[in-house]
Amino acid sequence: MAKMAAAAAAAALAREGGEDAFRRLFRFYRRRDLRGGPDLRGVIDFSAPGYQVVRSDLSISSVSDQDAYRAGLRPVSQWKAYRLDGYPGFIFISNPFLPGCQRHWVKQCLKMYPQKPNVCNLDMHMAADETIDLWGQSQEHLRSKGSSKREPRSLLEKLRWVTLGYHYNWDSKKYSADHYTPFPSDLAFLSEQVAAACGFQGFQAEAGILNYYHFDSSLGIHVDESELDHSQPLLSFSFGQSSIFLLGGLKRDEAPTAMFMHSGDIMVMSGFSRLLYHAVPRVLPNPEGTALPSCLEQAFPSDFPDHSVIEHCSEEDWQICTKYLQTSRINMTIRQVLAVGQSFPDESRRGKESDATSESCYHQEDGEVKRHKLNADS
Repeated sequence: MAKMAAAAAAAALAREGGEDAFRRLFRFYRRRDLRGGPDLRGVIDFSAPGYQVVRSDLSISSVSDQDAYRAGLRPVSQWKAYRLDGYPGFIFISNPFLPGCQRHWVKQCLKMYPQKPNVCNLDMHMAADETIDLWGQSQEHLRSKGSSKREPRSLLEKLRWVTLGYHYNWDSKKYSADHYTPFPSDLAFLSEQVAAACGFQGFQAEAGILNYYHFDSSLGIHVDESELDHSQPLLSFSFGQSSIFLLGGLKRDEAPTAMFMHSGDIMVMSGFSRLLYHAVPRVLPNPEGTALPSCLEQAFPSDFPDHSVIEHCSEEDWQICTKYLQTSRINMTIRQVLAVGQSFPDESRRGKESDATSESCYHQEDGEVKRHKLNADS
């Protein structure tokens, strides 16, 4: 009853006059005094699902236990998947990863995926030779990092986004055929298994946007509509600290639903929900009250098969990842850009677009307003 009352209070707030309903709730959850307590009771927690949450059936036969294991996932029959009333096509999967396997994806996001030829936000500020090895340039700083907020940030801590595959152009809001680099095979395999389990056999991972958040970061209100094929889902993977995710409607005057995303959680937006407004107003410490959530402290299986895409993360590498994740969250969003047999329109080929290295449209941090107009919502 308390959660229902809190949700009703949030809905009443969204109905007040003035700014649109989505932005009003975004600003409400963005408030700096939200550190738990009654203000967050209206946020859905899929680790303890209540009203509005319904179990979702998955296509168990579409992913063999062996392929799930190769991707570092439990058998699909063991996944806890949910849907929300009023949001057809939205599926929330509560941490289906095998013990220790989240570490692989964290390491990839910090050590491997930021490497060239992939593109990151630092490319617009720094010379090419300065962004070749962000991990190598940051590991000593992170290893010795203390708790003071006044310490300078390493290059990894200044990372805001990385693009993979078809590189999203933040200025034109388009993908193009001439700005493509090979998509990571391990991440493609993981995405294909998750998509197949949700009924999307044949999904092709063609583009990825990795977002790197700190406790003072947010993701502005937006719709992911630049892909040319909207029949395929948007997959979202989260690791590290928790966050509040807002899922709205087709218009911004529709009040969004707030939910927590914890480490290992996966969201799938498809069908009606594929083009809904959404945002992340806040990153929060994980609810266990520990430096890292317990799912990240679990040991890697000793009997993992050689043909798996998952690689063991060394203790030395994990020490660096741990330091980073104590104040941070990583999110991977994976999309299929083109339908089978589809190509980019001619207008996307007129001249080579400049590298997609403009400032991220997604993030705003306290005291630092980004120039892209989407950040006016943050």
